[in-house]
Amino acid sequence: MTIDKNDFLNSILSSLSRINYVKLEDIPNIELYMDQVTTFMETQLAASKRYEEDKILTKTMINNYAKNNLLPPPEKKKYSKEHMLVLIFIYYFKNILSIKDIETLLKPITDNYFHSDSDFNLTTIYEKICKSEKERINFLQEDIKNIYTTSMENFQEIDTENKEFLQLFSFICTLSFDVYVKKQLIEKLIDLLPEPEKKKK
Repeated sequence: MTIDKNDFLNSILSSLSRINYVKLEDIPNIELYMDQVTTFMETQLAASKRYEEDKILTKTMINNYAKNNLLPPPEKKKYSKEHMLVLIFIYYFKNILSIKDIETLLKPITDNYFHSDSDFNLTTIYEKICKSEKERINFLQEDIKNIYTTSMENFQEIDTENKEFLQLFSFICTLSFDVYVKKQLIEKLIDLLPEPEKKKK
């Protein structure tokens, strides 16, 4: 295994700089049917797929989110702009959190700000969060550079073909540790929140 370390690092940092989010102005202001929702999400979030054949959202997933109280039910089988915003949050959360945790986290948002007549609504929340996340890109790039540099300094005493693999392994372990710590923190914060009340059947 031979890696051009500069090219490798630059490709990682470049992919970070290209990270984007679904812009509010790109979300239709009209209500959509299920097929239109899945097509829209597939188009908008295609860059986040690892493999071409991966699915962003399926009808089954969306139905399960509504059944598990993550997503307010559609109105006459149509999904609003607010539904799309909630689905985007779910899409990112589901990679690291359980369904129960996502419900606990999103229930206060959907209860208080979904289809709100107030000027401060789900759209405002989404916009502010996207702005904050975009502002962190430079910090993340610097952090990853430092982790990579430190990892490449490991195992210098090894003079075999395994050296590159061990350095890459070190890089992956450090990144994984960061994810693990942050996931633990997120779960502890969610545990401080009140559990959502179950709807009466």
